[in-house]
Amino acid sequence: MNKKTLYSIVAVVIILGVYAFEFYLNDKEETQIINQGAQVKPDTKEFFLPTSTTGQVVHHEGYSLSYNEKYEQAEWVAYELKKTHLSKTNYKRPYFEIDSAVKTKAAHWKNYKKSGYDKGHLCPAGDRKYSKEAHDETFLTSNISPQTHDFNSGIWNSLEQKVRYWANKYDGVYVVTGGVLKGELKTIGEEEVAVPYYFYKVVMDYNNGNPKMIAFLMEHVASNNALTSFVVPVDTIENLTGIDFFSALEDELEETLEASSSYKNWVF
Repeated sequence: MNKKTLYSIVAVVIILGVYAFEFYLNDKEETQIINQGAQVKPDTKEFFLPTSTTGQVVHHEGYSLSYNEKYEQAEWVAYELKKTHLSKTNYKRPYFEIDSAVKTKAAHWKNYKKSGYDKGHLCPAGDRKYSKEAHDETFLTSNISPQTHDFNSGIWNSLEQKVRYWANKYDGVYVVTGGVLKGELKTIGEEEVAVPYYFYKVVMDYNNGNPKMIAFLMEHVASNNALTSFVVPVDTIENLTGIDFFSALEDELEETLEASSSYKNWVF
């Protein structure tokens, strides 16, 4: 074997070694991200996390979610919206990014391109303006679902604003949001991101000595109806989704609150 051939072989080996090392580093970094996302918060009871029907729960700094790979989105996103979280600070909107903490790979934002649907936030950016990091974290693709613009900017936006009003009035609330992911749904993009026919939001006030709960189930269409017309018992949403929302509550209290569709204790 001449020197020229030997040098060529050595060069190829070095190049392959570099690529292998880079792959190892990237894989290690991705594994660390996933493990960080899978870490259980110190006191998950504090956040009243719902059950997951998929077993894939991801914890971010400002919210937690349960990802449903079949429908390429979260079946629920849950977080506490404290009064101290409310802010009028306007941060620049970042680009949407794929959530690397989702083990089965979160859908790409390109699925929404030219689809006719908005990238509808489940945890609104407006609920996480207390820091730039918390705000930007809401632009992960695991936190969005396809929504028509008229729905997203209309009745859904009105509900989000009402939740912020309650967070201020009641010194904080717990919020769970998602689309109803059942059956065969219309899809968008190469990854077939599902378009829910219905969206829900469950809100609980647990900070005033007399817990109360309210739930909304909205058909995915534009509407001028009053928010109160969408109020349903939490049990209704549990039956539709298979999710148990506030299992951390004492059983009798949970049953009472989740069976009620009354909104008389909520200021509209």
